[in-house]
Amino acid sequence: MKYKVIYADPPWIQKAGRKMSGYKIVDGKEIWNSEHSKPEDLPYDTMTVDEICKMPVKELICKDSVLFMWVTNKYLLQAEKVIKAWGFEYVACITWRKNRMGGGLGGVVRISSEYLLFCRRGNLKAVGNIPESVIDAKRPYVNGYPCHSKKPEVFREIIEQCFPYEEKLELFARHETKGWDVFGNEVENSIEINH
Repeated sequence: MKYKVIYADPPWIQKAGRKMSGYKIVDGKEIWNSEHSKPEDLPYDTMTVDEICKMPVKELICKDSVLFMWVTNKYLLQAEKVIKAWGFEYVACITWRKNRMGGGLGGVVRISSEYLLFCRRGNLKAVGNIPESVIDAKRPYVNGYPCHSKKPEVFREIIEQCFPYEEKLELFARHETKGWDVFGNEVENSIEINH
């Protein structure tokens, strides 16, 4: 099957920040307490930019298709390499403004945003309401704690509304979603990708 819509959250190599235990409210904001100042490793396997580029996504997409790809601040300038390797061209960016916890990643700047890059191949038209370029959304929680790297469902809903096609694939999926084929190391894959 060839896909018209690709939704990807690549496992970029970076640190997860400091280990947290508990939280407190300061001036109406949720502030997490750090157990120590050394950044932790991510709780999942990561890939280099070159490894991500080598995935045969070009072989999986229709002539007219779109890509929505998550990128962290650290890899914002390198994301274009992946976009081109996968056969797309960058069009626009949606910024997810997160609710801040603690100091944030980055050291000098408190990073409380991630970017969902919208890319296109050919001329697949969007329908319905076009989203704003900045979206405030709370981090998804599991058992009362923020789930690292999990994205709010509002972004998937925007994609489904703008591009209501059946041929949808989520790369690096964390769970199965009705109406989507999935590929990742945390789900039972609907498709096989050799890379």
